[in-house]
Amino acid sequence: MPYTYDYPHPAVTVDIVIFTIEDDDLKILLIQRGNEPFKGKWALPGGFVEIDESLRRAAWRELKEETGVNAAFLEQFGAFGHPDRDPRERIITIAYYALIPAERLEIKADSDAQDARLFSMNDLPELATDHPKILRRALERVQEKIDDPVIALQLVPAEFTLTELQRVHERILGISLDKRNFRKKMLALDLVESTGGKRRDGRHRPASLYRAKDPADVPYR
Repeated sequence: MPYTYDYPHPAVTVDIVIFTIEDDDLKILLIQRGNEPFKGKWALPGGFVEIDESLRRAAWRELKEETGVNAAFLEQFGAFGHPDRDPRERIITIAYYALIPAERLEIKADSDAQDARLFSMNDLPELATDHPKILRRALERVQEKIDDPVIALQLVPAEFTLTELQRVHERILGISLDKRNFRKKMLALDLVESTGGKRRDGRHRPASLYRAKDPADVPYR
């Protein structure tokens, strides 16, 4: 049957916030728009949902098409639909976020993106439309969930030091944490185990390496 109606109706898009830690800094993945509206502006990856696909599949597809990035795990965190958010037509966007280790990001701008790169949360360019609002809400959601250790485990390598894990918490929360208390808490949760290996961090003495006890708890593995 034809998709025609006697009354106006909104279009639906998806937008994706990708968080990572690079150079001990919390960063997000942005694309530079190649088409109007907002041509040349930096924005979150995303696009229109096709008539025959689910929201999640649309998010995976748009992220891959525009940035070359595959996200094994995407979580929906909100819908944004101010009537004037897009000059083309009435568009409601469904927003997702993912946390991906920097070493797993192979970024390549494609589709309607002129460029794609990581930006520090502390040094963002001007963003198109209501994407600053979407980004703020995504960060709030991750901060709300950071007490679940599995969240931070998504941003460390398969083998990591407890200091690296602590730094992930600190970068997301924007505060410093007590090293002794953090270590005690992580070990008491019984979610990580020693690999028996060590890694030297600069001039410091070698630190013990850990891994998630159950890799299935870390969606990107």
